[in-house]
Amino acid sequence: MRSRSGLWRVAELPTTRAGVERAFSYFTAGVRLGTVAQMVPAVQLGAARSPHEAGYLACWGAAALAAVAVSVVTLVRRRPPGTVVSVLDFGLACTLLVLAPLVLAPWDRFGTWTAFQPGYALSVIITAGGVRVVAVWAASLLAVSVSYVVYLGGDVGSEMTSTAVGNVLTYVVYALVARMFFGYTRRIARDADASRARAAELARREEERRAQVMMHNGIAVMRLLTEQGDDDARARLVGQAEVELRRMRSYLRGRDAYAADGEGPSVGLVPVVKRVCDRFADLDVVASLDLGTGLRIPAAQAEALERALGSLLLNVRVHARAHEVVVHLDEGVGERGGWTLTVHDDGIGFDPASVTAGVGLREVVVGELRRRGLGVAIVSAVGEGTTVTVRSRPSRPGTGAGPGDPRTSTVSAAFSDAVSPDPVSPDPASPDAAFSDAS
Repeated sequence: MRSRSGLWRVAELPTTRAGVERAFSYFTAGVRLGTVAQMVPAVQLGAARSPHEAGYLACWGAAALAAVAVSVVTLVRRRPPGTVVSVLDFGLACTLLVLAPLVLAPWDRFGTWTAFQPGYALSVIITAGGVRVVAVWAASLLAVSVSYVVYLGGDVGSEMTSTAVGNVLTYVVYALVARMFFGYTRRIARDADASRARAAELARREEERRAQVMMHNGIAVMRLLTEQGDDDARARLVGQAEVELRRMRSYLRGRDAYAADGEGPSVGLVPVVKRVCDRFADLDVVASLDLGTGLRIPAAQAEALERALGSLLLNVRVHARAHEVVVHLDEGVGERGGWTLTVHDDGIGFDPASVTAGVGLREVVVGELRRRGLGVAIVSAVGEGTTVTVRSRPSRPGTGAGPGDPRTSTVSAAFSDAVSPDPVSPDPASPDAAFSDAS
């Protein structure tokens, strides 16, 4: 828990709009109290040389009291003065400038803090740069400039004219610089808040996507368990449900973090594919894996591939009405190297132009495999079954198409066009988006 003293450390302020406003309150208090500190040493001399000592002390006390009050208020409210306080502040500064000729000797109006009124007015101009209403700020600046002309009066010699003009320009320049400082810093804080909100939203969507990926297959298996079936089929589904249950439990415990592609321990590719095929023995899966013997892939790719292959075979079971499924693994296709895994069913197929991809195909298969550096292609036609091809990266850089190449990491063009543009949420028009997808 942050200590109370930590609230006063600018370095620990949050980079938010609230944090920026609090920093502005520190800036305002610093400028105003710094002005009072400069006024204090000259008060005794100024009172002694003033033609109206009591009037001088009253003006000095009003300025000092207002500066301290504004500093306290801004520190308590944790933001710079608002419009009303700023208008009153400007009003006092103008009044002090107009009354100054009555309490100051002409030779004391320049070059000394005995004449504290111009310095006080400048501190008001600087700290009021954060006034949000431009018209109020501009009118107040004009009022101070006019009051300063009154402050000069007719008793100032011509040799001081350039100094007087310079002081007026100083008011204008400092006012513009302060307003730019306040405005730009506030815009940075707004952008920072917007970026944080956007990052939080993207993180939420990513977590939604991960939850959908982790739970999609398990939900599909549980739905199948509620349907009628023989004891053998239910026994196989119970086994698959246990696998998905362990996976979901691991996810809920925060242990679903796998190494990035190419990092972490490698595992044998054939055992991964064979393990999934064995869970779907009722589909008459023909697994031709001999050509991939000895292939090893990163654990992250193996996890994504196992999940994707399970989702594909679930789709075959639910939708395809296939007589046979062929899973073929090959090493070193053409000159590209790497490996290729093909899953083909002889079921009813589907028309990619009229089917919207749900969570299974869009995220569990295509999305997850692409994120792990694997290319995916899906080809299907009504009455001709479906073929899904998964390819690895080429083993040698520059020798073939990588996962970003259209030949390896895209779904067929018509099917790709049907995918919902939302990267997280399934298309509500998809009738089976919540559980499983078109085979």
